[in-house]
Amino acid sequence: MSHGLHTFLEGHPLIHTLWVIKKDQWKQWSRLEDTVKEILSLKKQLGCVGYDVAIDLSGLFRSGVITWFSKAPVRLGFAESDEGSPFFYTHRIHGSMKIHAIDRYLEIARYMGCKINSIEYPLAPYNPAPGILQTLPKKYVVMAPSAGKPANQWPAEKFGELASRLSLPSVVIASGGEAGIADTVVAHAKGNAISIAGKTGLKELIPVISRAAFFVCNDTGPMHLAAALNIPVFAVFGPANPVRTGPYGDIHTVIQLDLPCAPCYAKYPCTRYDFRCMKDLSVDQVYDAIYRKTKAP
Repeated sequence: MSHGLHTFLEGHPLIHTLWVIKKDQWKQWSRLEDTVKEILSLKKQLGCVGYDVAIDLSGLFRSGVITWFSKAPVRLGFAESDEGSPFFYTHRIHGSMKIHAIDRYLEIARYMGCKINSIEYPLAPYNPAPGILQTLPKKYVVMAPSAGKPANQWPAEKFGELASRLSLPSVVIASGGEAGIADTVVAHAKGNAISIAGKTGLKELIPVISRAAFFVCNDTGPMHLAAALNIPVFAVFGPANPVRTGPYGDIHTVIQLDLPCAPCYAKYPCTRYDFRCMKDLSVDQVYDAIYRKTKAP
């Protein structure tokens, strides 16, 4: 996995070894020499371990190659992967693209003979009371206004207006590089939001999110962390497909306009339809969805 995110898994009792790669660097032609050296080193090291089984849940060409590097006699992945990764598998499992990603991953577990009647989210050890908690209100909502893809981002100004209407203050989370988005939310929240963007790692976010009354977000990574912690999620969706990547569980709410062009899976805001899946979704609609579930003015 890429640098930085691996710290979230450090110390996990179910993980013996973490293999960390610079996957973003692999896309840079200017770093080609370093990338080739890293790939060759990874191939050599993985091949020396003696793995029995390699499982690829990503279905990318890169991840398929890594399963091959493992020299595992059994290499599992999805038959529907479209980047050529199935070429590297010894066993290809059919996982429907019409179900949630978690249920899709469980199909591989089922194939291996695992029981999948209950789902648990074991987390790596973390500090349940980091210092950041001392700076937060006693009761609060957590907002995650950023998103991995620009097209999945509801305007930060609307998040701010939403925060101004809630009875509880909002704690806005984001990476340090996205602090500007969090600042925009705070600027439009009329004093009812604070930003802790860039002040926590993923492990510090766990206790912050676990104490929230509920979680408001775009389609983003921390959304799944909130769902795993059983915190009610209100997720704004535009071009993404909540059936596949929405918050997993019955207590969560997806807020999405019913448009014939959605989901389109766009990475960037569209010009053909003026990005109406996000632009036309009003603060009133999101607020009303929250109010109906929480009955909190």
